[in-house]
Amino acid sequence: MNQFKDSMYKLIVETSTNLPPDVRRAVLKARQSEDAGTRSTLPLSTIATNIIMAETDVAPICQDTGMPTFEVHCPVGANQIEMKKAILEAIELATKNGKLRPNSVDSITGVNSGNNLGPGTPVIHFSQWEKDDIEVKLILKGGGCENKNIQYSLPAEIEGLGKAGRDLDGIRKCILHSVYQAQGQGCSAGFIGVGIGGDRTTGFSLAKEQLFRKADDVNPDPTLAELEEYVMGNANKLGIGTMGFGGETTLLGCKVGAINRLPASFYVSVAYNCWAFRRQGAIIDANTGEIKDWMYKDGEVNLEEGLTQKEENNDLNVVTLQYPISEEQVRSLKVGDVVVINGLMHTGRDAFHKHMLDHDCPVDMKDGVIYHCGPVMLKDENGEWHVKAAGPTTSIREEPYQADIMKKLGMRVVIGKGGMGPKTLKGLHEFGGVYLNAIGGAGQYYANCVKKVEGVDLMEFGIPEAMWHLQVEGFTAIVTMDSHGNSLHADVEKTSLEKLSQLAETVFK
Repeated sequence: MNQFKDSMYKLIVETSTNLPPDVRRAVLKARQSEDAGTRSTLPLSTIATNIIMAETDVAPICQDTGMPTFEVHCPVGANQIEMKKAILEAIELATKNGKLRPNSVDSITGVNSGNNLGPGTPVIHFSQWEKDDIEVKLILKGGGCENKNIQYSLPAEIEGLGKAGRDLDGIRKCILHSVYQAQGQGCSAGFIGVGIGGDRTTGFSLAKEQLFRKADDVNPDPTLAELEEYVMGNANKLGIGTMGFGGETTLLGCKVGAINRLPASFYVSVAYNCWAFRRQGAIIDANTGEIKDWMYKDGEVNLEEGLTQKEENNDLNVVTLQYPISEEQVRSLKVGDVVVINGLMHTGRDAFHKHMLDHDCPVDMKDGVIYHCGPVMLKDENGEWHVKAAGPTTSIREEPYQADIMKKLGMRVVIGKGGMGPKTLKGLHEFGGVYLNAIGGAGQYYANCVKKVEGVDLMEFGIPEAMWHLQVEGFTAIVTMDSHGNSLHADVEKTSLEKLSQLAETVFK
C-alpha cells in the first residue's frame, strides 16, 4: 500500500481539474440545444472554455472545491485506519498545491484550518466487499449547490403544484419543485440526485449516492427510469436556463433511488449539483496501492462538436467599464447588457460584509467594484500571491448586508452569481449601483482575467473570506439587476413558477 497516498492525490487532482466525459456530453448537448447569439449561449460558451482551460492547466474547474466526500469499498481485512491517514495526507498536499481551496471552517470560532482538515472534514465512508481490489470514488460538491439541497416530507403543499401525496405523483412534484427553487443560485444547468424514503439522514445519503451514477445511464428500475425521463423532459420546460438567465436547458441529469421507510415518514431528498459536476473514481490494487483503472473515463468529448454556427452575441449590448466607475455610467446600464470590466476590483464574501457593518474598510471603495468570490490562492517563493481559480460565489447570502455596505462605502458595481433580493435592488436604485452576474463555476476563465494581485486584507478570516485586491482585464459578466428597478432573476423566477404551475395535473396514478 506504499502508493495509496499518491493514488489518492492523483484522484483528488483529477476530480478537481478534469470534468468526466459523461458530464461533458451533457454540457455539449445543452450548447447544441440553445439558439446561437442569445443570452443563454454566452454562459454555455464560457463553461466550455473553462472546462478546457482547467484540464490544460491542471487547475481547479471551480474555486469552490466543496466538501471532499470519499466512498471507499475495500476487501475484508484492509487496514482502514492507514487508508484514512493516507487520504488525509493527500488532501493536505492537494490543498497546499492549490488543487483544493481551504474549505474547513470551525463552526464555532469561524477559523479556517487552512489545510481542509478538521472535525468532519473530509467525509470518508468505508464499506467492505468481497472483491480483491479497492474502489475509491470522490465527489467535490461546492457550497453554492449544496445550499440548494432540499428535503420534502409528504404529504405536503408544494408551491405552484398544490397537494403532493405519498405516492409517485407526489414524488414527481417534489422533484420538479426542487429544480424550480434552485433557480440560478446552484449554478444551473445542474444535475440532481434524488433519494426516496429512508429517514432524514439516510434519505440525503441516498440522494448524494445517486450522483455517482453516470449521467447517461438508465435506471434498472423501470418505474424510476420513467420518472427520471419525465423529470428531464419537463424540468427543461421551466425556462430557468443556464445561470438562471432563461433558456432551453435547466437540468442536465436526474438520478433517482429508493429505499424503505418508516410508516410515519415519507421523505423525498434532493441533492442538487452544479454543472461543474466533479466526481471521479479509481480501482486500486490492494497490494500495491496503485491505480489500475479510472471509473469515469469512457472516451474523448469535443465540446465544439455539432455546433452549426459560431456563437456570436451580435444582439447583446457590450459595455466596457474602467475603474473608477461613475454613477452616470452605471445608470446607463440595463438588464441584459454585457459588461467588460478593466482595472481594480476587490473580493468580499460573508465575513467581509458582516465585518463592514461595524468597521472601516481597509481600502477606498468609492466608485469601485466588489466581487463575491472566494478564490484559490497560492504564494510563490518570492512571497507574491497568484490566483489559481476565481469564479463567483452565491450572492444571496449577502442580501442582509449589501445595500447598507453599498451606501457606506460608495461602491458602484456588485458582481456575483444567482442574483440578490428586493433590499439590494432598492439599494441599486437609490445609490446608483448595478449587479453583474458572472458565470458560476468558471474558476479558470475568471482567474485568467486577473493580471496582478495588488494585496490582501482581513487575512484573519482565511483565504476564501479575505479581501483580495485584484487588477483585472476583460472581466466579463451580464447585468441582471440594474439601477432602474429591473431584475432578471425576479422575472425568471416569476415565469418559471407559472410554467411549473402548468405541470400540477396528475401524471403518475
